[in-house]
Amino acid sequence: MSHKKELQKKIKDVFEEVGKVVVGQDYLVNRLLIGLFTGGHILLEGVPGLAKTKTINTLAQVLELDFRRLQFTPDLLPADLIGTMIYNQKSGDFEVKKGPIFSNLILADEVNRAPAKVQSALLEAMAEKQVTIGSETYQLDRPFLVMATQNPVEQEGTYPLPEAQVDRFMMKIFVDYLDKKSELEVLRRITNLDWNYSPQQVLTAEEILSIRSEINKIEISDMLERYIVELVFASRFPGEYGLHEEAHYVQFGVSPRAGIALYNAAKAMAFFDGRDYVLPDDIKPLVNDVFNHRIILNYEADADGVTTEHIIEKILNKVAIAGK
Repeated sequence: MSHKKELQKKIKDVFEEVGKVVVGQDYLVNRLLIGLFTGGHILLEGVPGLAKTKTINTLAQVLELDFRRLQFTPDLLPADLIGTMIYNQKSGDFEVKKGPIFSNLILADEVNRAPAKVQSALLEAMAEKQVTIGSETYQLDRPFLVMATQNPVEQEGTYPLPEAQVDRFMMKIFVDYLDKKSELEVLRRITNLDWNYSPQQVLTAEEILSIRSEINKIEISDMLERYIVELVFASRFPGEYGLHEEAHYVQFGVSPRAGIALYNAAKAMAFFDGRDYVLPDDIKPLVNDVFNHRIILNYEADADGVTTEHIIEKILNKVAIAGK
């Protein structure tokens, strides 16, 4: 078996190992791995109890990476995240005490509970992959991935992320309820007080970097590159694509980051599927995850019950792949 095939098999092993602990979250694990292997950060949204935190915790255990979980609260300070200068009485000097941001995997739990200063510190670290403490700048560890969760139910006492900052996340994933079969499996597994499975490590840090390198080699045709650009422009100028009703609701389309994220994510999907090239079916299922938090609708859309998901569906139905 070639090294590449071996890596692709190990990705399947990651899904299998996570599935031994968490039920019915293959879709979520797929998106988290795409973020990990392409250097993108992931925002998860869903009601409490859907195993968002459990999935990320389990995934961290099957990867040879340093992992930190941060529970965001209203009294959190930026120094609690990035670190600070402390005075050493023995030496008489100030020393740097690095914060938990210096890890490979960061779980920012309930990120919308922390005030704007803390959110800004996190998002700056995500964008720059470095932090400044005192007068010194420190590079963050590689790979570096932030997986943030937010609870859409309790809005009182929360600090919603500004749209411009949410754009820093490669994808926003909505985690939904399980189906009845999976829910039954959860009941049987969790109510067994003797059940305590510890997932095995599958991928090393070196292999993760090798997978990233292999994904970078995946081919994408000019036709599909243009298709991605057309999708991006259709979100910005829907009227020019015959989407006149949707143009009435869209205030801002997606940023250039959306096209980059969709391009990289599609290559990862192709690699997961064992191919050296991207197909349209690699791109289309990712558009909603990449675009949904970047399209900003106006107040009329809110009044009429129009969602970004509805707009994206119309764009996908309207924009054709050139040459087909």
